[in-house]
Amino acid sequence: MFSTLNARLADVGVETATIGFFSWLGITYSIKVFWAPVVDRLKLPILDRLLGKRRSWILLAQAGIATGLYLMAHVDATVAPEMMAFCGLLVAFSSATQDVAIDAYRIEVAEERLQAALAATYIFGYRLALLVAGAGALYLAEFWSWQVSYEVMALLVGVGMVTVLIVREPRVNHYAAAQDIADKIEHEASKRTHLNPRLARFIGWFYAAIAGPFLDFFRRYKELAILILVMVAVYRISDIAWGLWQTPSIWISWASRKPRWPTSPKSSASS
Repeated sequence: MFSTLNARLADVGVETATIGFFSWLGITYSIKVFWAPVVDRLKLPILDRLLGKRRSWILLAQAGIATGLYLMAHVDATVAPEMMAFCGLLVAFSSATQDVAIDAYRIEVAEERLQAALAATYIFGYRLALLVAGAGALYLAEFWSWQVSYEVMALLVGVGMVTVLIVREPRVNHYAAAQDIADKIEHEASKRTHLNPRLARFIGWFYAAIAGPFLDFFRRYKELAILILVMVAVYRISDIAWGLWQTPSIWISWASRKPRWPTSPKSSASS
C-alpha cells in the first residue's frame, strides 16, 4: 500500500518532501529481524491457547493491518500528516510482523522437500496481493474515492484472517527446546545471583528469545555476521527511498492529463 499511499499524498497536495519521509515507513521490512525473535518466543494471551503460536501472531498482525488501513481511510493527510504517518507505521509494522510469522509457519507446517513449493506459493500470493493493493486500490480511488479504496483494502485483509482460522497449526514444536534453554538460564540466574524469581524468569526468556539467537548467529558466521546484518538491513534502502518517488510523479502527470468531458448543452443551460 505504500506506492498507493504516495499517490494519495500527491493527489491531495502534500509536499514532495513530506512524501519522501513517508517512504521511510518501508524500512520496517528490512529491520524486522530485530523483533522476529520476540515473535518466535512470546505467547499471546488467549489467542495462543485458541489458535497456537504461529496462527495467533499472524491473526494479530492482520488485525493491525486492517485497523491501520481503516484509520488511514478516514484521516486527512493535509490536516493531520502525523496521524497518517502513525497509521502507516502501524500497517508497516504489522505487515512486517505478519511476514515473520508466516515464514515461521511455512517452515514448520511441512517437511523440507515441500519448502520450495510452499515458498513459491507464498510469493505467488504476495504478487497477487501487490496487484490488488496497487492497481486495484488506484482504480477504486479513481472511480470512487481514496476513502473507499482504503476501506476495501482493509476489508480484503479478512480473506487472510479467514484463512488463518481454517488452516491447522504446525505440529512441529520448536518452542520446547528454546524453553529448556530459558529454564536453564533462569535456574542458573536465581541460584548464583539470588535474583528475584520474576527477574530471573525474564533473564531466561530474554536469552532464549533475543540474546541466544543473535549469539548463535555470530558464532556461526563470525566476522561475516556484521556484514550480513548490514547487507540485509540496507540492500533495499535505494528502493524504499527513491523507487517510490516514481509513483507521485506518475500520478500527478496522469491526473493533469485526464480527459475532461465536455459539458452537455442541457447542463450548460441549467447552469
